[in-house]
Amino acid sequence: MPNLRVKIVRFVDEEPQPGIVESQFRDDEGQVHSIIDKVPYFINAVLWSDSEYPQPGDIRCRVLERIHRISGDFARITIAEPDYIEATDGKSEFVVNEADLFD
Repeated sequence: MPNLRVKIVRFVDEEPQPGIVESQFRDDEGQVHSIIDKVPYFINAVLWSDSEYPQPGDIRCRVLERIHRISGDFARITIAEPDYIEATDGKSEFVVNEADLFD
């Protein structure tokens, strides 16, 4: 399953344990999307309100389509699979640069 690189930008709340953080990523048009969820969805580390931010992270996703353009290689992905994650605006499908994905 591929992973989408994200930037963990802030600690949101200590409840529920093990804490909630906000992460962000950019789509193919440069729009920033935010995801707020439990720390383990993004990183295998202990993060808290006094941790240093931003931190690198990633989320699991599924590639729905590969897109080849003159400007580069992109992928249409869903973050709803396998972990039922969505962005703060309710969206779960995005087109992102292939360079932002890794296995």
